[in-house]
Amino acid sequence: MGLTNDERQSIVKYRIENAQKALAEAKTIMGIGLWNLVANRLYYSLYYACTALLIHNQLAVRTHTGMMTLINQHFVQTGQLTRDDSRLLKKMYTLRQEGDYEDFVEVTDDEIRMYVPLVETLLNKILALIG
Repeated sequence: MGLTNDERQSIVKYRIENAQKALAEAKTIMGIGLWNLVANRLYYSLYYACTALLIHNQLAVRTHTGMMTLINQHFVQTGQLTRDDSRLLKKMYTLRQEGDYEDFVEVTDDEIRMYVPLVETLLNKILALIG
């Protein structure tokens, strides 16, 4: 990754802000019952945080699945994140994909609401790894 330290820090800060904003958006959108959009914002909260973590550690990624692969290799396999964390990331990715791209798929309140505190906890774990 050909970034200066200052450039890397700026991108990491920007991605962290986007992660926190996406989580806040998910919580707000819950109030109007747009569950596919809640799933989208929860996933993107984790996506932005994970890409910030990767950039912080000078790891480059271009795809969503590539991000999950690098998170597993560098943070789950080393014990910094758990397999449950990895499963949550994958579940949020799947719900987002289904809600955004599948015909006649509607994420439900019961299906997504339980993930909000789990995503928030994982987001905080990722942010702690960044420091």
